[in-house]
Amino acid sequence: MTWWSVVRFLHVLSAALWVGGQLTVSLVVLPLARRQLDDERRGRMLTAIGRRFGMITGVVFLPVQLATGVAIAWHKGVTWASLAEPGYGRILAAKLGLFCAVMVAAGLHGWANGAGHRRSARALAVASLIGSIGIILLATALPAT
Repeated sequence: MTWWSVVRFLHVLSAALWVGGQLTVSLVVLPLARRQLDDERRGRMLTAIGRRFGMITGVVFLPVQLATGVAIAWHKGVTWASLAEPGYGRILAAKLGLFCAVMVAAGLHGWANGAGHRRSARALAVASLIGSIGIILLATALPAT
């Protein structure tokens, strides 16, 4: 196992925990909370979960993703110009663009939720989750180099 295998492992592990956390909250926690908790307790619990997940994302997942992603790109010789080339470059550019869009949607979700805009918050959460799954799809489509 090389150092770069460890870097790649950390990148994939962080992405898996990030997207897995989103899926767990969306597919497991939210439906149970809707069925078993009254509006006030559900709101408090989901706010607490959202804050905790947002904090872990900002302190752990995002820095790991950025640091390992930049390191992997540097190791593979990715340049700004290579992002326009067919194959690896264009797929990576799409992945990076979608990552930025997901970060914006996640940030806006937090704002909308805090401001009490429930419908917007939900739509932004769904957009963030779908985008996150798209990032994983694009990651698997990257050609091995």
